[in-house]
Amino acid sequence: MMFPIEYFIGLILIGICAGFASGLLGVGGGFLIVPLQYFLLKYIGVEPNLAMLISIGTSLAIIIPTAFSGAYRHTKSLDGIVKPGLQLGIFGIVGGAVGGFVASGLPSRTLEIIFGCLLLFVAIKNIVDLNKEREEAKIPFNLISCAVIGILVGFASGLLGIGGGVFLIVILTALLGFSLIEAIGTSSIFISLTAIGGFLSYIVSGWGVSTFPYSIGYVSIINFILIACFSVPFASFGAKMAHKVPQKKLKIVFSVLVVYMALKMLGILP
Repeated sequence: MMFPIEYFIGLILIGICAGFASGLLGVGGGFLIVPLQYFLLKYIGVEPNLAMLISIGTSLAIIIPTAFSGAYRHTKSLDGIVKPGLQLGIFGIVGGAVGGFVASGLPSRTLEIIFGCLLLFVAIKNIVDLNKEREEAKIPFNLISCAVIGILVGFASGLLGIGGGVFLIVILTALLGFSLIEAIGTSSIFISLTAIGGFLSYIVSGWGVSTFPYSIGYVSIINFILIACFSVPFASFGAKMAHKVPQKKLKIVFSVLVVYMALKMLGILP
């Protein structure tokens, strides 16, 4: 397969946008990397089911260094986020691996609809809570809640190729009493670990099945290198900016981006 020049330009732009969003919003960037890769792969003629699995598997591979870059920057500015991030992330690895294997057996359209509906729910919840300040914790942060949240969000991560931050941030702020910036920092640590489980499952499930050139299982080496080269430094820059932007504005940016991508995946927007 010959790759047109606009394909490489598209990958670079994805890296810049997803990396900045990852550091700024603590969401891994998968909610941008997956659909944008998917549209780009279909543009060059890749069959939809394979395009979706390549997009998800490669997204998880990219999320690992991208989220780690943002997480490192957040830990320099925030105290007390490393422990909860690591605790949630350990359980998230398990959930991510299971989600990845489940996704390999689902049609691409099913994944698009699930992806779109969940993103829309998260965006609506965030908009409703736009004017709320830090909330009181409704459930305790202990081993049980940590395991349940980590595994469930990890499962969504592996299933959809996202870091899971779009879900974890809502849970941390609405149920566990985290401030938005604390949730973003904790989420960055969580998703850098959770993506590992899903990434490995897409290599195994796609081994000997994927026919996409220069790939390992469902992970495209070309896509990974080009996107990660730009997403990693831009994630660090985005994390730095997150500590300078008012939290209400962060919520607005977060909500607008998530609504847009949800409507794209549901087919409501062209």
